Amino acid sequence: MSTLGRTSVIFDLDGTLVDSEPNYFEAGRQTLAAQGITDFTWAEHERYVGISTRDTVALWKDRYALRSPLDALLADMNRRYLELARAATHVYPEMRRFVELLAAEGASMAVASGSAPAAIEAILTGTGLAAHLTTVVSADEVAHGKPAPDVFLEAARRLEADPADCVVLEDAAPGAAAAHAAGMRCIAVPYVAAQADDPAFATAGLLLRGGQREFTARSAYDWLARPASAS
Repeated sequence: MSTLGRTSVIFDLDGTLVDSEPNYFEAGRQTLAAQGITDFTWAEHERYVGISTRDTVALWKDRYALRSPLDALLADMNRRYLELARAATHVYPEMRRFVELLAAEGASMAVASGSAPAAIEAILTGTGLAAHLTTVVSADEVAHGKPAPDVFLEAARRLEADPADCVVLEDAAPGAAAAHAAGMRCIAVPYVAAQADDPAFATAGLLLRGGQREFTARSAYDWLARPASAS
């Protein structure tokens, strides 16, 4: 029997399992450039890390007074992102090892992401992670994206797991806030180091301020294997 007991592990995708943010930045830059906004920078992109694609595009529409319909902008953004994601998406090596370690233990796992379903499928299939991560929830399938808990609660429902038995891996403050709101423990691996002091990360059971440089599959597994009361 697994040393994890009833624990289920729910992974965020972008910035947590895979370094897809450069692709999202480029897709966003291209989408905005097509609308006449040509000065979108990486620093501006970082403001939207952890927010669903739909919510991000909705914020852009208001901020830049874009005239195109939201659904048209979202379709353009997703199309551009898919082209980039299919060409190249980097999986963090220790995260892959962690997934494989959990799979070997027969642990219950899911992906809960703010990306569109097609984007999630493309990345999981292209990277080979789909072999282990078959339960997938997109923010497009629930009423509210992160920081609302909906996507994590739906993942728990599909796993037939009690939220209190779930541990979320997240790289962004909205995701950490969503995990807390869902009543789940969280391992936080900040993608943007400057955001590590965000109050939402203070709710995480384990905060790795060094981000992916600090994360190791074995230390995360050992933390998971500890009784929740000791975490």
